[in-house]
Amino acid sequence: MRKSANRVRITAQLIDAQTDAHLWAEQYDRVLEDVFALQDEITMHVIGAIEPSVRKAEIDRVRRQRPNNLNAYDLVLRSLPFLFPQRPQDAAGAIPLLENAVKLQPDYGAAHAFLGWCLHTRFAFGEKREEDRIAAIQHAHAAIACGSDDATALAVAAYVVAYDAHDTATALQLFDRALELSSSNVFALSMSAMTLAWMGRAEIAVERAERAMRLSPFDPYNFRSRHALAIVCFHRRQYGAAVDAARDAIRHNPKFGIARAVLAASLLRLGRAEEAKAAGRDLLECEPSFTIAGRSRTAGFQPAVFAPFAEAWREIGLPE
Repeated sequence: MRKSANRVRITAQLIDAQTDAHLWAEQYDRVLEDVFALQDEITMHVIGAIEPSVRKAEIDRVRRQRPNNLNAYDLVLRSLPFLFPQRPQDAAGAIPLLENAVKLQPDYGAAHAFLGWCLHTRFAFGEKREEDRIAAIQHAHAAIACGSDDATALAVAAYVVAYDAHDTATALQLFDRALELSSSNVFALSMSAMTLAWMGRAEIAVERAERAMRLSPFDPYNFRSRHALAIVCFHRRQYGAAVDAARDAIRHNPKFGIARAVLAASLLRLGRAEEAKAAGRDLLECEPSFTIAGRSRTAGFQPAVFAPFAEAWREIGLPE
């Protein structure tokens, strides 16, 4: 840390102590007015920035291990890259890893949470099998019971409870609890932002989405924050901004089909029907099982929010 008059420059660096490998570094220039407020601000930025770097380093570490050395934690780490695209075929790669993790450690909250998330993915974006939906909810509740002090486990469980059980009251309580435990947790911020956006709670959805992107701008999971902004902008009839946010979400995760659905609806309302239809075709290529009724079963919390999307999708000609 260096100080000049009323300005301070703080440089933070994260090094792997075993290998001396450089993982992350950042520099912060601030006016030194309230030292405690500055300390809190820097702490939040550092936590938000290093978490995805640590996560990636841990995933890379466990990939280098021989499979017969894996424990429950390592199995969860191996599953994480399969979770990012949120496609049934990717979830299929994670489910056996997470099932083994739960067998090794039945009270592992994060393993239950991520397994519930994978089963949700298979239900929501795949064959719509009722047994997957029920199992997803069961593992979400197991995560809540086992992981009451794990912000990520609570946030992922909240997401599953919201979309598969439509118990939004419990989901919001869990998101709030996760953020009490870790106010910079990108899963809690981005997943709650997306859920709140579908609920029509626009202001708090935008606040959490923007906080997630500000605190952890390079986290790959933050495409949900951008998707949340697209939903809110469409609901507010700010269709140009919705197009920009949806394209930003797609750029960060090209395999996330529902972002293409929001893009298609937004383009249609801008009067760009041909582009909207092209986006609809891209959606069906990305998510062949997409139907309006199927999406209603997961994201249809609030008819006033969902109905305008459904109407636009019908005009485009997407499957009912």
